[in-house]
Amino acid sequence: MKVSQIQKLLKPWMLPIAMLCGVLFHDSIGKIAFLSPYIIFIMLLITYCRVSANEFRVTKFIWALLAVQVLGALCVYFALLPFSSDIAQGAFICVFCPTATAAPVITGMLGGSIPRLATYSLFSNVTVAILAPLLFTYIGTDADLTFVESFFAISTRVFPLILAPLALALLFQAFMPRVHDAIASRQSLSFYIWAVALIIVVGNAVSFIMKEPADKIPEMLLLALASLVVCCAQFWIGRRVGARLGDKISGAQGLGQKNTVLAIWMALTYLNPIASVGPAAYVAWQNTINSMQLYFKTKRETIS
Repeated sequence: MKVSQIQKLLKPWMLPIAMLCGVLFHDSIGKIAFLSPYIIFIMLLITYCRVSANEFRVTKFIWALLAVQVLGALCVYFALLPFSSDIAQGAFICVFCPTATAAPVITGMLGGSIPRLATYSLFSNVTVAILAPLLFTYIGTDADLTFVESFFAISTRVFPLILAPLALALLFQAFMPRVHDAIASRQSLSFYIWAVALIIVVGNAVSFIMKEPADKIPEMLLLALASLVVCCAQFWIGRRVGARLGDKISGAQGLGQKNTVLAIWMALTYLNPIASVGPAAYVAWQNTINSMQLYFKTKRETIS
């Protein structure tokens, strides 16, 4: 069997395998958890290099998905806030979080438009970089910091992480086109880097959950349930919006597939840490959906 055939067979199972590794080796994950921001940076750089400067334009497709991402997140937060601020924060971050950096790769594997999804991923991440400091300061203000201090503290961490890869990609395109093209032609790397990131994310999430007292279990289960509802809703809404605008696969993946590595990091850093259970559970839900989609597509191709 050829290497390409083995890769094709393994791809639908890579994400469940990564999650299983995170669960099994969660005790050791803490030693490499510091790599998360660097992994996010690399994945964003690979994604941004896929989009040419002349593609940086906001279309109806981009506006529609951004509206769901931002307005939907706020609606979910305020709808759940009267019941529980922790659950509201967990559900909020599952919607507000930008598109996964590996989403264009999965989109291409499913038959959607990689450039369109990569472009939305860029705008999705930039939107989060701009709005996150303001929203996180309002939602999860540190009692020891003023609003302005908290805003600038968050800005100095979020802006470089999300916007620096974009600046680097543009510099490569302008002054080192060969490097830019080499990175752009290796988009499949995002998929495997994402698998490594999943191991770290799941491991950290499992370790965090196991350290929580037993009386927190009901709340964590509710957070997991809220993230399941939000996950299914986003895939469904994205598919409906995308169908109206010419690409239901890109629409579904753009809204449903989230950068959970970034989401968990942001939740642990700027919100109540228990809210991170929401995006941690989202890891399982979205990758179950993605694995099923890849499995059935591979099965259809095998039959045909």
